[in-house]
Amino acid sequence: MLTPPKRYSPQLGMFSGLADQLDQKHPLYLLSQEIDWSVFENAFKIYYSETMGKPAKPIRLMVSLLILKYVRNLSDESVVEQWAENLYYQYLSGEQHFQPVIPCVPTELVAFRQRIGEAGGELILKESIRINKPPDDGSVAAVSLDTTVQEKNITYPTDDKLYKKIIKKCWKIADKEGLDLRQSYTRTVKKLSHQQRFKNTKNGVKDARKANKKIKVIAGRLVRELARKLPLDSLGIYLPALKLYHRVLSQKREDANKVYSLHEPDVKCYSKGKEHKKFEFGSKASILVDQSTGIIMGAINFTETLHDSKTLPEALEQYERLTGKEAGDVFVDRGYKGLSQYKSSKIHVPKPDKNITSAKRKKHSNRAAIEPLIGHLKTDYRLCRNYLKGILGDLMNVILSAAAMNFKRVMNLWRTEATKVGDSFISLICLFAVMFCRKSKPTF
Repeated sequence: MLTPPKRYSPQLGMFSGLADQLDQKHPLYLLSQEIDWSVFENAFKIYYSETMGKPAKPIRLMVSLLILKYVRNLSDESVVEQWAENLYYQYLSGEQHFQPVIPCVPTELVAFRQRIGEAGGELILKESIRINKPPDDGSVAAVSLDTTVQEKNITYPTDDKLYKKIIKKCWKIADKEGLDLRQSYTRTVKKLSHQQRFKNTKNGVKDARKANKKIKVIAGRLVRELARKLPLDSLGIYLPALKLYHRVLSQKREDANKVYSLHEPDVKCYSKGKEHKKFEFGSKASILVDQSTGIIMGAINFTETLHDSKTLPEALEQYERLTGKEAGDVFVDRGYKGLSQYKSSKIHVPKPDKNITSAKRKKHSNRAAIEPLIGHLKTDYRLCRNYLKGILGDLMNVILSAAAMNFKRVMNLWRTEATKVGDSFISLICLFAVMFCRKSKPTF
C-alpha cells in the first residue's frame, strides 16, 4: 500500500477550525495534544510503499480509531460511524474541519492491526504509559502481576455441534465446486437432530446416543468423499480445512490440544475453579500493574495452557522493553509458586511468615488491587470477549485494552482537575456575592 499523504497544515482556511470550536478542557482535546503522533508515523511508515499500491489512510487517523474503539468500548463498525458524527473524535484524528463522511471502511482497521502487529500494539501501550507520567526518581518499582482468561467469541463447544458444522461445511464445499455427492444426508441429519432433543428424557437417552454416533459417521463419510472427488487444484485449497475436520473427528475426550472451534482452532480450555463458570475457552492474558500509581505497565497473551509461574519471564521482559528498566519487587498470588527470582527481580509469593514486616505485608495487600482492575478491563475495555480473529487478534486485544485503560485513567484525571477548577471559581463568585450583600444596605 502506498505511503499515506501528509495533509496536516496550519492553514485553517477562511473560517475557524475545530480547535476554535471545541472545549479546550475536554479530555479528548487534551489527549490529542499530549500524544506524540510522530512516534507512530515514524515507526509505521516502514509498512507502506513509496511507489506502489492505493494511497493509504493517514497513520494518525488509524491509530486514533484504534484508541477510540477501546476507550469507548465500540466495535469497528460503530467507531467508524460515530467518527463521522463526533467533532472530538475527528480532532483527535488530526482533522482541522468537520468531515461528514466515514473515514474508512471497518475492514481497514482489521488490515491495519495485522500490519502493525504486536510491536505496534506495544508502541501504543508504551505511549499510554508515558502520558500517565510514572514517577522516574530512580527507585525500584514494586509491581503486581496476575493472569486471567480472555474468552474467545465462540459458542460453548460440544462434539455434536462440531460434527454438524463439519457436515454443513462439506455441503457448502460440494455446492461451490459442483460435486455430486453420493448422498447428502440432509433429511437424515434433520431426523437425527429431532432424536437428540430428547436426550434428557427417560425413553430418549438410548436413541439420542445412537443419533450422536450416526452424525459422527455421516460427517466422516462426507469428509472422505470430498477428499476423493475434489480435483487436485481445488484439493490444495481445501486441504487445511479437511485436515482440521479429520482432527476433530479423531479426537477423544481425554486428548490434549483438542479443537473446540472450527473457525478458531487455537482456542484452549482453562479450568479456573470458579463455581459459576467451570471452564473458560480462549487464551491466557498476563497483566502487570505498578502498585504506586495503578498504571498498567505490561499486558501479554499466551496461547498455551501454561502454569502461571511459566508466564513470568515473558511478562517481565515486556516490562523491560516498555520502561527501559527491570522490575524490582514483583508481588503475585500463590498460583505463581515455583519461581523466587528472575534476573534482578524478586518474586514475592504470599506464605505463612511470622517475621514478615509491615511494609511487605502492605504490599501483599496492595497486590489484591489488580483483581478489580482486571474486572474493569473485562467489562469496560473489551477484554471479556475477544472478537478479533486468530493468535494475533488475542495479542492485539489484550495490549490495546491495557493501553485504553491507561488513556482513560489520565483522561479522568484531567476531567477531575477541570471540575475542581470550575468549583473553585463558582465558590469564589459566591464569596464575593455574599460580601457585597453584607456591605450593601436596603433602600426600603
